[in-house]
Amino acid sequence: MEPMVMTYKIKPASTLKQLFPGDSVSAEIVVVEHDPRDENADSDYWLENVKVTGHSAQPPASGPKAFHIPSPGEEVPDFAFTNQDGKHISLHQFRGKVLMVTFIYTRCPFPDFCPRMSSNFAQIYKKVSSDTSLADTQLLSVSFDPKHDTPRVLREYGFSVAHTHDATLFRRWEFAAPKPDELSKVADFFALTVKPEGGMITHNLSTAVIGPDGKIVNWYHGGDWQVSDLIKDAAGARAAKG
Repeated sequence: MEPMVMTYKIKPASTLKQLFPGDSVSAEIVVVEHDPRDENADSDYWLENVKVTGHSAQPPASGPKAFHIPSPGEEVPDFAFTNQDGKHISLHQFRGKVLMVTFIYTRCPFPDFCPRMSSNFAQIYKKVSSDTSLADTQLLSVSFDPKHDTPRVLREYGFSVAHTHDATLFRRWEFAAPKPDELSKVADFFALTVKPEGGMITHNLSTAVIGPDGKIVNWYHGGDWQVSDLIKDAAGARAAKG
């Protein structure tokens, strides 16, 4: 049949917070037929178990302008953060190494969003920790919820997602947050949508691989990338350095 536009209710309504224009989704349609014995009863229908099966190819526009899109070869500004140990760090400190950056917030309730990014990074952490060819690869998870995600919260979150309480974790994988007044600059560069709403944060996903020269190697919008994609990017950046 030809494509058509139909309007559906979604239950629970909070599911809408994880959806963005252009996303592909799967869902179950629930249809309740009206009772023929009750002339005042109406039929009803809605969507349940809505899941994102594919993110849009480009991030949604914000206002009259589309987001800046990080491009391969583009130099990344020296953004500053406070890490899980309460120490000030900046992106320039990672020069000479391959840096993988993703954006999360620790309270994110949607499995296909921040938890998925952290799970992927946990897999990458295990890979780079055991593969000597990736010895110069670092990971950085940046929270866009700096008021809540304090160093203590980030430290416990790091232990939780890495399934360890060994502090050597943070030698290779750091968790950090920018100052609240710096968040918009970071978000704008990495095409990140951040919108506090009802005690939660509506957001998209943004992940980047930065080369030893401090320039973008590859950037991924959404969560459809595979662990092998970032490992390949890191290997390519290292080879280029060599």
